[in-house]
Amino acid sequence: MMTEAQIASSQRQVALGNPSYVWRAGQDRRLAFIQQYVALENARMLDIGCGIGTYVRKLGELSPRVYGIDVDGARVRESDAASLATAVSERLPFATGSFDVVLLNEVIEHVDDDAATLREACRVVQPGGHVVVYAPNRLYPFETHGVYLGKRYVFGNIPLINYLPDAVRRRLVPHARAYTSSGLRRIIDSLPADIVVHTQVYPGFDNIVARSRTVGGLLRAVCYRLESTALRAFGLSHFVVLRTRQAGEDADV
Repeated sequence: MMTEAQIASSQRQVALGNPSYVWRAGQDRRLAFIQQYVALENARMLDIGCGIGTYVRKLGELSPRVYGIDVDGARVRESDAASLATAVSERLPFATGSFDVVLLNEVIEHVDDDAATLREACRVVQPGGHVVVYAPNRLYPFETHGVYLGKRYVFGNIPLINYLPDAVRRRLVPHARAYTSSGLRRIIDSLPADIVVHTQVYPGFDNIVARSRTVGGLLRAVCYRLESTALRAFGLSHFVVLRTRQAGEDADV
């Protein structure tokens, strides 16, 4: 039987989400999407919510100036990357304009204040730099963060949870947000940045491919084709690239 301390630790890990431990095809695909819109070579980059530094290490192949922060000091200490630090996303320990690119990969759904986190991300990016966001899509048919049934946490991809009313979903998934396009846009509209792209992407299906290349390959072929249609609206994640404004620059309309 778990002690109260063990239960509290387990609940904290659920609330923080699982970091990327292994770099696979799904991460390659996400990185390729970013590179369509943002120059990463030799850029000063910050990964907010870096976990054990999987993205920091990969981005380090493109630039020697890549850093990461995470609120979970244990994860930071688990990494062998020297450029990681413990910090909260709402109060970043960096000077204004320190970076060219800031990445938030499936992070804003877990932070205490998503709007404040995005404002800080924009602050530490130089004018004309980019903030890149991947965040859960409320229209995806599965809730990927698991659910709480009373005090019992059930891990897995649970169908149709995201289609429930807000109050019901919050009771089942108090540990992670999911965003509609309009809800995400309302946060973005308050930022000193303009949208370069906002779309939705489907999963990498890496786990399914590992079990069955035929099934996984079919899912990839079908879903990746959907990304070029209106049905991309049901993808796993929002993909947003923001460009921070120059001083005196008006918002795009």
